[in-house]
Amino acid sequence: MQVKGATIWVINGPNLNLLGEREPEIYGRETLTDVEKKIGEIAEENQVNLEFFQENEEGKLVTLIQKARLHADGLLLNPGAYSHYSLAIYDALRAITIPKVEVHISQVAAREEFRRNLLTAGACDGLIAGLGTYGYVLGLYALLELIKEG
Repeated sequence: MQVKGATIWVINGPNLNLLGEREPEIYGRETLTDVEKKIGEIAEENQVNLEFFQENEEGKLVTLIQKARLHADGLLLNPGAYSHYSLAIYDALRAITIPKVEVHISQVAAREEFRRNLLTAGACDGLIAGLGTYGYVLGLYALLELIKEG
C-alpha cells in the first residue's frame, strides 16, 4: 500500500490527558497537545492523516479500536494502565488487522512489578517504551513502514 494519503489513528488511554502535569519526573513536561503537534508535523511531511483520541474509559477505548478497522490504515496506541490487564482491549486489538504499534512513555520494565506485564502489547505489531514522548515519533515511523509493507 502507498503511505501517501493513509490515515493513522492515535489513541491514548486513561490519564494521558494529564500529560505534562501528572508525575513529570516519570512522564515529562510535554502535554498531549505537544505530542500531537510533534507527530502531526511528521505526518504532514509524509502526507498522511492523523486522527487523535483520548479516553479514560475502557469500553470507549474498545469501541474506538473496533472503529479503527473501518476508518484507519494504522493504529498508534498508548493504552495507559489498561495495557497491564485489559482483556477487552487485547481482544479488540486481536480482532483488527490493520498495523498496530503500542507506545509507553516510561520505561515500564524498570518500574513496579505490576507494570512490567503489557498484555495488550502482545496483540500489536510493535512496542516502543521508555523513550519519553519520542516513542510516539518512532511509533509513527514504524507504522509508516508497516503500512508500506502492506
